[in-house]
Amino acid sequence: MTQTPRTAVIPVAGFGTRMLPVTRTVPKMLLPVGTVPLIHRAVKEAAEAGFEKIVLIVSPGVDFVGEYFNNKPLLEAALKASGKSDVLDDQLAITDLAEIVSVEQHEAKGNGHAVLMAREEVGDEPFALIWPDELFWGNSTAIEQVLAVWRERPGIVVGVVEVPDHAIPLLGVISGEEISNTVWNLTGMVEKPSLEEAPSNLALVGPYLLTPEVFDALEQTPPGAGGEIQITDGIAARIGVDVAHACVLQGSRIDTGNPAGMVAATIFESQQNPEAHALVEAVLEQARLGAKRSAD
Repeated sequence: MTQTPRTAVIPVAGFGTRMLPVTRTVPKMLLPVGTVPLIHRAVKEAAEAGFEKIVLIVSPGVDFVGEYFNNKPLLEAALKASGKSDVLDDQLAITDLAEIVSVEQHEAKGNGHAVLMAREEVGDEPFALIWPDELFWGNSTAIEQVLAVWRERPGIVVGVVEVPDHAIPLLGVISGEEISNTVWNLTGMVEKPSLEEAPSNLALVGPYLLTPEVFDALEQTPPGAGGEIQITDGIAARIGVDVAHACVLQGSRIDTGNPAGMVAATIFESQQNPEAHALVEAVLEQARLGAKRSAD
């Protein structure tokens, strides 16, 4: 019987250069959508899906991301003293989401290399790989959807989304055979194909559920452009060896890896909460009135 995945790997290393200057001092994964940092959302969704251990791949010597999940004694004492028990409970819940382990990536050699850093912590078990800047809104989270496919078809499961034609040359897409509206048999992957060469319009965005043998495949993968090892190379090497499927994710997706995506995600998130959306609209209306008065 295949063991249920217990560990999720979340790469958070890097300088976040597309988000400068804020990322000079604040790691990109601590940037918030609303009031919730990206990494908090990713870890919370993984924990709620049943993952007990989260392995963060961090930059050497700088683990502000992992520290986010530690207890904050001064804050907790202040909240207790001021009688803010509900807020205190929310803060304590952050520290209890899952076991958080940080592993340093000493060389920036690609996302596949980052995943390799987690090998000792993962062990010989299937595991999840989550990109925390890929946000989804729907009836169930992206990791829950991928996990549901895995339960029916253990092996490799990659999360994909339908993308418009203009986005295909910018992303990796899959080839395969459609089993249902949400599941494909995965036969291959093509990185940034031309529109004419693309085998589908289903782009790889994650999350992934992977077999431990992917680690061996990554170790045997020669570095590509820029001396980097890509996770897609490791997965591709296992297709045809491991059972492999794609889960067509249902819901709304925003990539927050760039400033426009972060702004869009914040707006979209506020629209999911009628009360919050009304407050935002009220603030914007005040700003519009001020601009109109200035123009007059």
